[in-house]
Amino acid sequence: VQLVESGGGLVQPGGSLRLSCAASGFTFSSYIMRWYRQDQGKERERVALISSNGGIRTYADSVKGRFTISRDNAKNTVYLQMNNLKPEDTAVYYCNALSQYEYWGQGTQVTVSS
Repeated sequence: VQLVESGGGLVQPGGSLRLSCAASGFTFSSYIMRWYRQDQGKERERVALISSNGGIRTYADSVKGRFTISRDNAKNTVYLQMNNLKPEDTAVYYCNALSQYEYWGQGTQVTVSS
């Protein structure tokens, strides 16, 4: 089982990034997918969730209207489009899969700074 995040990096405030999480080794289309983030010294925060068929999407209040979660079950990939990024969005972003079992990716760093 693998969850591999990509797309992180350094971006200026107001900029955009698109994170990807490629899954393998399990039935991706049966799993709820979530994005979490954690900054140094802070608790891990759930950022977004998408149901197995994409019909349900939820977001943390802190990112509503700026972030969009999506998935492509044919490609076993979940995405997080992040727009209008703010310095407080700086964190390591983790991909999570949840069903009968739970899996985590290794994380990708997002830094928002001028």
